[in-house]
Amino acid sequence: MGILTWIIFGLIAGAIAKALHPGKDPGGWIITIIIGILGAMLGGWLGSMIFGVDVTGFNFSSFLVAIGGSVLLLAIYRMATRK
Repeated sequence: MGILTWIIFGLIAGAIAKALHPGKDPGGWIITIIIGILGAMLGGWLGSMIFGVDVTGFNFSSFLVAIGGSVLLLAIYRMATRK
């Protein structure tokens, strides 16, 4: 997938990850969007390495992988920034 697709996936996945994992984020929406983009990339990498799910474009399985990676990265971010 192209970088623009990953950014769009990340924006959507970050917003959904924020909705699925509610709470007060230290960085707000900007950090959540960045985490969504990075989470989409992480989810794509983990999905292809562990589950053999190939991220091929805008389809349902790719979208689920991007959301899963975003939720995982958001949870790690919250644990790392917890005071």
